[in-house]
Amino acid sequence: MSNQKKALITGLSGQDGSYLAEFLLGKGYKVYGTLRRHSVSEAQDLRVRNIKGIESFYADLNDKGSLINIFRSVQPDEIYHTAAMSHVRVSFDIPEYTLQTNIIGTFNVLEAMRQECPQARLYFCGSSEQFGNCVDLDGFQRETTPMFPVSPYGVSKLAGFHLCLNYRRAYNLFISTARCFNHESSRRGSNFVTAKIVKGAIEIKYSLQKNLVLGNLKSKRDWGHSKDYVRAMWMILNHHEPDDFVIATGQTYSIEEFCKTVFDKLGMDYKDYIMYNDKFTRPEELNYLRGDATKAKKILGWEPKISFDELIDDMIQYWDEKIKSGCLF
Repeated sequence: MSNQKKALITGLSGQDGSYLAEFLLGKGYKVYGTLRRHSVSEAQDLRVRNIKGIESFYADLNDKGSLINIFRSVQPDEIYHTAAMSHVRVSFDIPEYTLQTNIIGTFNVLEAMRQECPQARLYFCGSSEQFGNCVDLDGFQRETTPMFPVSPYGVSKLAGFHLCLNYRRAYNLFISTARCFNHESSRRGSNFVTAKIVKGAIEIKYSLQKNLVLGNLKSKRDWGHSKDYVRAMWMILNHHEPDDFVIATGQTYSIEEFCKTVFDKLGMDYKDYIMYNDKFTRPEELNYLRGDATKAKKILGWEPKISFDELIDDMIQYWDEKIKSGCLF
């Protein structure tokens, strides 16, 4: 009988899911993952189609039966629940779908685990959006900071977090969580603000567009690289007991500072190209995020390895190559 560990990733084709699959394969795991069917087949496995050794299944968080069948078949040792409706601004446009997918969807994952593989370990990917505008007096958010989210997405992630704590206690399941602060990469979808900025700046560089239209430039975020964050996920789930962590770099930059850095690297002045449109603002803004990952550093030995500058360089290189080639798939 094989001693090879089996990991199941919900949201395999997402930014985190794809990096996590590569990371776990490198650790010798047998990796399984769920895909949600798209009408555009090129989009549904874009990030993972060239990763060898993955077994994927079609599933939907709102279809508990599909999850139960997969959990029963795979019998995973570790479950990484990264799937979600993850776009915060869009969550205001489709709040019911966001709540259904992220709350009931998480409930369905937990029930599938409880019923089919209660011996497994489960990681829930929470969000810094759970904090809302609550900040400790020293300017950081940490495990003990109050949580009052200011978006349907943040509310849904907070509810999922509490579901996980309840299932951990009520059914004695190994369930760990992390409130992950913003993390980006070359695999970030182009409708997220960081990728939108990088892609837009490069299109301006090549005279493919004239301006970049954004919302609130003053919002501040703590940005890391997804590769660092999936490493933290694995470390959290392989700790000797279930626990809850904040994963963050501890540094914060405004959207405006992000723009300046990108445009500077491309030899342009961002002030010449940025335009404002309030349709890209939120009905209730989240103004400031800066995480304190001291607990993860002390208990797990986790440290971010990729700097803010290196993150932006990674994104610029990717989008520059894509745009020059004319191939965005």
